[in-house]
Amino acid sequence: MAARDRVIAARLLAWYDAGHRDLPWRRTRDPYRIWVAEIMTQQTRAQTAIPYYRKFLKRFPRVESVAAAPEDDVLALWSGLGYYSRARHLKRAAEQIVAAGGFPRDYEAIRALPGVGDYTAAAIASMAFGLPHAVVDGNVLRVMARVENDPADIASARTRTRFRAVAQGWLDGKRPGAFNQALMELGATVCLPRKPLCPVCPLASACRARLAGAESQIPVKLRRREVERIQATLLVVRRGGKVLLHRRAVTAGRMPGFWELPAPEDLPAARAGKFLGEFRHSITHHRYTIQVRAASAPRLGEGFGWFSIERLGEIPLSATARKALVLGRPAPAG
Repeated sequence: MAARDRVIAARLLAWYDAGHRDLPWRRTRDPYRIWVAEIMTQQTRAQTAIPYYRKFLKRFPRVESVAAAPEDDVLALWSGLGYYSRARHLKRAAEQIVAAGGFPRDYEAIRALPGVGDYTAAAIASMAFGLPHAVVDGNVLRVMARVENDPADIASARTRTRFRAVAQGWLDGKRPGAFNQALMELGATVCLPRKPLCPVCPLASACRARLAGAESQIPVKLRRREVERIQATLLVVRRGGKVLLHRRAVTAGRMPGFWELPAPEDLPAARAGKFLGEFRHSITHHRYTIQVRAASAPRLGEGFGWFSIERLGEIPLSATARKALVLGRPAPAG
């Protein structure tokens, strides 16, 4: 380990030990709980994931309970968190873990689980088992690009591979789990994308981008997808205290098997009524503006069902339906 690498590791760990966010999965070495947290926080902020994490573990306290549960039950607990392929992969992986007799304890076996990539495998291996594997995610790439003042495109697979080797050189082999969490914490709370908090950064004096006055130009990400803006309408059809939902086909490309409010094209015979409101919803590079209208539907096709409000927590329900039903909630009597 080079002298500069040792300095970086020591400063990161001292800073982390002095104080960090109290995330619930940082209080355990249980690989199941760490795995659930890492899957939930893929493309989701930690603070957003916390209530889902707690609710999920209350319902599924062990990997065996996930493996034994119907997929719809797992998806229902995931509803609102997005990126639902993560929940399906987690369910499949739980079945594999139970069939194998326990959670895998080495990096390659963890990496082979459905839905687990290099970053997630490294996080679980280091945090649960103390194995010396460095994590590299978007936050870590940003920290590393600035500390090294490296203008390479961080969206490039070649750059990511090279940075992974650099991170491995920084890694503290005695405390790999704490080191990885420190590096992630720095990227999430200090080395921010637009306005890095350099005066409070433990690596400020070692940061080559800051010393060059280039921290606002680093990192470089060349390939950016254009944002697509979409207008849509959802219909709230009620009958006898129940709301009408439409189930997406199991072969649908996005959110297969989920229940959602019907769109006008799902109910060609529907008669749209009162405008109930409008909200915005984002999915990766798509930006939706969704109008919500009350409606009546004289004829229904296949794939529809009537649900009481009390039952909505028991089914996999789309996030847009949840948002729309808040707007479409009946006014209290009296």
